[in-house]
Amino acid sequence: MLQHPQIDPVALQIGPLAIHWYGLTYLLAFGLFLLLANARLRHPPFANITQPPWTRRDVEDILFLGVLGVVAGGRIGYCLFYKPAYYLANPLEIFAVWQGGMSFHGGLLGVMLAMVWYARSRQRPFMQVMDFVAPCVPTGLAAGRLGNFINGELWGRVADPSLPWGMVFRGAGDLPRHPSQVYQFLMEGLLLFVLLWFYARKEHARGQVSAVFLFGYGVFRFIAEFFREPDAHLGLLSLGMSMGQWLCVPMILGGAFMWWWFGKKP
Repeated sequence: MLQHPQIDPVALQIGPLAIHWYGLTYLLAFGLFLLLANARLRHPPFANITQPPWTRRDVEDILFLGVLGVVAGGRIGYCLFYKPAYYLANPLEIFAVWQGGMSFHGGLLGVMLAMVWYARSRQRPFMQVMDFVAPCVPTGLAAGRLGNFINGELWGRVADPSLPWGMVFRGAGDLPRHPSQVYQFLMEGLLLFVLLWFYARKEHARGQVSAVFLFGYGVFRFIAEFFREPDAHLGLLSLGMSMGQWLCVPMILGGAFMWWWFGKKP
């Protein structure tokens, strides 16, 4: 049995200014996106597109819009998916982001809307833009799960006491739990990145890279949810599945269908 290290969530304090580890993981995610997206400029088919060509300016614009989509979509998604009645009664608290509460699935929808705007403003095919972005996302997800672990939040379900890496989290009782943040870091983050990055290095039908991301994330998140403690105010829903698993079902089905559908096109 392990004890969570209980790391101070504040990484650096300068007078009244507090820099949190979670904020630093977001900066790490954005920095990794810049690094990987610039590398994507040299991959097919983007290195061969000339009308208009893909440049570093595109990467910077996509990152700016993506940040807006992640923050706005993640917050609104959390309010709608997890606590709709509460935020309907307290609408001003939707803006209280410092209280926590972000949804990946909402953030994904926010990014997609931002990319729709970007694609139309630059006169690029939407799926071409999404194929460019998709392989650069999993490392950002890994950084976010690292922040969850540092904060000691979103812990896992109670584990068998014999589990060597079972961990006791502050505020979660005295029983060992699965460090589900680490599971998600490894699956949704590192493993998905490796698989998707190498898949995307070769040219595929437009839309298939995005489809693999949707399918892969949906599968890995669905698996991780078996070890993650469900939200206390929701618990397990129909068929014994959590809200996170139900939100992954359309991702898995949609990703599989997209890969097949786009593969049929010339």
